[in-house]
Parts: sequence; structure tokens; C-alpha cells
Amino acid sequence: MDKDKLIHLARAVIETEIQALQALTRRLGEDFVRACEFMLDCEGRVVVTGMGKSGHIGGKIAATLASTGTPAFFVHPGEASHGDLGMITSKDVVIALSNSGETDELLTILPLIKRLGVPLISLTGNPDSRLAREADVNLDISVEKEACPLGLAPTASTTATLVMGDALAISLLESRGFTADDFALSHPGGRLGKRLLLHVNDIMHTGDDIPRVHAEDSLSDALVVMTRKGLGMTIIVDAQGRAIGIFTDGDLRRLLDHGVVDVHALHIGDVMIEKFTRIRGDQLAAEALQLMEKLSINSLPVVDDNGQLTGALNMHDLLRSGVV
Repeated sequence: MDKDKLIHLARAVIETEIQALQALTRRLGEDFVRACEFMLDCEGRVVVTGMGKSGHIGGKIAATLASTGTPAFFVHPGEASHGDLGMITSKDVVIALSNSGETDELLTILPLIKRLGVPLISLTGNPDSRLAREADVNLDISVEKEACPLGLAPTASTTATLVMGDALAISLLESRGFTADDFALSHPGGRLGKRLLLHVNDIMHTGDDIPRVHAEDSLSDALVVMTRKGLGMTIIVDAQGRAIGIFTDGDLRRLLDHGVVDVHALHIGDVMIEKFTRIRGDQLAAEALQLMEKLSINSLPVVDDNGQLTGALNMHDLLRSGVV
């Protein structure tokens, strides 16, 4: 098989699935609204269930719902009839996935779900199937054909199911007023969570780790402090501990370029940079990153509202924390 043939087949699959999704958009209506209302009114959790490939899609739909403000989990219908049905309570909503709408494992637990009196939302490819008829609301995810040339492997149908699940999740997200901060709270370990939750004072250097000197200290003493602390800078403070200047390794290079070689004869106050950027500890670490990138600097003094030095931050801290 040549390369052109492979590309042709791949394009045919993608086109088939695009057409299936375009047909899906035209079927959205009152049933979709009712499904959303059931889920918005749910006092418990949304329980997603499905067999085979529908089960794999169901797991992803449950995960998407849970991460976007709708508590949800997946229950395998085969296991449900052997005890896991006890995970479903009368306050829940059940979403059942089946392209045929006649999946035996789902039909077996159907009477038990109905006995609980929980709303049942079905996603099926056959609106006349038993599952669709028994559901409180059925969302039609039928496709004209599968992308599989044999018409056997679930392809376009599973894509349609997944997209319908995403449509439900995002519609609920918007309806609940779910924000990026809310998303971060359920993703504290991810990069987005760190960017939205991590504050400067969570990762900054404090106490003896802060490179600080006084204006009357010699330049050589300031360089010793800068070297020992390893942040590429030293911060100059006054008698009250307020940050009044900064001196970086870049400033040192510029001094040497101008022929200043006697670091013992100068006071750090004579060469410090008095106009410098600083940040507060209660600001997001992501804001510190934006400042550093915008100004092409690698470190920042951290101060409180009174200018008191409380910490020091550099780009390596942001890298280690996963913000970058």
C-alpha cells in the first residue's frame, strides 16, 4: 500500500466523522435542554455507564464532567449487577450509553435503576430501542455510517457519543458559572492548577535565604552574599528592612565593562539600581513569570504593602514549581 493510499484512507475516516458530527448538531433541541436540567438539578452525582467501547467513552465523559464542576463517576454495567449498583443513590442521575440501545448488561440493570426513581438519560444510536424508550430523555447520537469500511468497528458512533458528552459538560460548566479558578482547584497537580493556585509566597526564598545587604556595605561584601545565596542578585535594604535597591550579576558585568575593577573601594549603595521591579507575596507565581518575561529579568524581590522585604524569587524557582 503506497503513501497516497494511506493518506486517502485517513482523510476518508476524518470526513466521515466530521459529517457525523455535523448531523449531530442539527439534532440538538429540547431533549438536550431537558438532559442538562436533570443534571443541574441533581443533588447527588452523575453516574455514567456503558459497555465495551461505549464504556471507554463513558469513563472519559465522567472524568470531563467531574473536572468541570459536575460530580460524576463511571460504573461498569456488568459489575453493577453484581453489587456495584449500590453506588447509585436516589439523589443521582444516570447516563447510559449504547449505540444499539439494546445492550444486555444495561437492560439487565434498567429495572433496578427505574426502581430507584433516578432520572435516566440515554445516549443511543437508535431512538426506537428499549433503552431509549425507557429513558426519561434520550439523546440521539446515531450516525449514517461508521468510519470503519466494514461498518463494524465503533468509530464515528463513539466520536459522536464523546462529543455529545463534551457538549453536556461544557453547557453545564457555563450554566454553573464554573471558572478557571474552580477548574484549578480540581487540577492542583497540573500545570494549569499551579498557574492559577500557586502564589509567590509559596515558592519564594525567605529568612536567611534572602540575599540582602545594606547600602553602606562594600560591593565586595555584596558580591559574596550574592554568590552564597545563588539567586543572581542581592537586595539592598534600609535600617527598617525596606527594599531600596537591587544589584544583579548583570549589573556587575556592566560595571566591569565600564572599567570598574576595584570592588573593595565601592559601597553597594553607590552602584545599586534604585528603580527596580518588585512583587508581593500574595500575587500569583504566574504573574511573576509574566513580569520576568516582559522585562527580560530573572529575579524579583518580594515585598509587602509597606515595601518591607519578605522574600526573593528567581526563574529557577518558577521552573522547579512547574509554573513554567
